[in-house]
Amino acid sequence: QVQLVESGGGLVQAGGSLRLSCAASGRAFGTTTMGWFRQAPGKEREFVSAISWNAHSTYYVDSVKGRFTISRDNAKNTVYLQMNSLKPEDTAVYYCAADPSGGSQFAYWGQGTQVSVSS
Repeated sequence: QVQLVESGGGLVQAGGSLRLSCAASGRAFGTTTMGWFRQAPGKEREFVSAISWNAHSTYYVDSVKGRFTISRDNAKNTVYLQMNSLKPEDTAVYYCAADPSGGSQFAYWGQGTQVSVSS
């Protein structure tokens, strides 16, 4: 089992920044692929970003490339999503997810944190 708790969401003006954090507990975090997903009102959940267990590989959806940065601190069992140059279309509930096998089958999810970007 893996427990995930997100934090750092909030309301920000367009062009602003937020940093999301996801604290993990349970199974070995150091071998776990971590990801961020988001779901806007009336839309399906979509992939945002992911990072491999050793941070050597990172992945982003095209719409956030150059604006968002994913990172992790295995000593703190925490993954981060730094979001810069935020746009109103980034408004969504952001979810942290984990795949302890090191792949991309995210079986564990956090409860989500709201990010709202005003124009």
